[in-house]
Amino acid sequence: MKITTITIKELREQSGAGVMECRNALLETDGDVGKAIQLLKERSLYQVQKKVTRVATQGLIESYIHTGGALGALVEVNCETDFVARTDEFRALAHDLAMQVAAISPQFISKEELPPGAEVDPETVCLLLQRYIKDPTKSVQDVINETIAKVGENIKVRRFVRFELGL
Repeated sequence: MKITTITIKELREQSGAGVMECRNALLETDGDVGKAIQLLKERSLYQVQKKVTRVATQGLIESYIHTGGALGALVEVNCETDFVARTDEFRALAHDLAMQVAAISPQFISKEELPPGAEVDPETVCLLLQRYIKDPTKSVQDVINETIAKVGENIKVRRFVRFELGL
């Protein structure tokens, strides 16, 4: 089957995967873009799982101050190299995570930080389990995993703090 460059470009824009990855996925799925997207997602999850154990000590601290200045957040997001920390994808992720912290006010990063026997819904108090404010069909962890697949490095949220005027 002949795969057109237009189809490859369309898949690349939707998935963020490389040209050759998109072409190969389209060949494997007989040109079906929907199936190719699913295949690329499965492959990227496998790649993400391999990267999770890598040490992430570089990164940046990003801030978000809500309009009016009465609410803000700081978040430290780490990656493996300073090169990735300077990429647009990583910076955008860090900014979006700071905005998520300001908007939803999580108390913990992950479920593992919850105190034993806590009577709370982990999806509301754990940042990584929360619904992503820009796309509620995804969790924050899903968005981080997508960025890991794009930049090729492990990414971790190390810590965050939220400030609200008067509290």
